[in-house]
Amino acid sequence: MFIDPGTELPYIPTPSYFLGCFDIYDREETLGEELEKYNPNNAADREVLITDYSLKGRRSYREKFLLYKCLEAALLDGDYDFQALLEHDPYECSSLPDGWDEMDNPRVFFEDIYRLAGDVWANDLRKAEAEDRSTWYYI
Repeated sequence: MFIDPGTELPYIPTPSYFLGCFDIYDREETLGEELEKYNPNNAADREVLITDYSLKGRRSYREKFLLYKCLEAALLDGDYDFQALLEHDPYECSSLPDGWDEMDNPRVFFEDIYRLAGDVWANDLRKAEAEDRSTWYYI
């Protein structure tokens, strides 16, 4: 299992990791208002959201690779429920911008993340792909 060197905890990403940057809980007047300018159902707005927010996070090239691969696996699973990732849980201290839980096609949103991540992260993905991934794991 890959251990995140920063936290020394196992790094087991899910596609929801791409959404953390959109969490407006306790930031409704700042990030929330900023994100309200964009419509995730509009392809041009979606590209800005993904490139300017979702793919800009501080991740190592190995984390990017594992995250990219976990999204790839989810997209290959025709039954993967991307809508569930957008559902608001009133018992959690997190929330996405208003209306995101009613996104027209959440799968398209994540397909765009995958496509853009492949472009934006291309060098990091190639670097990780070239490594012996068995050296990333502690037994």
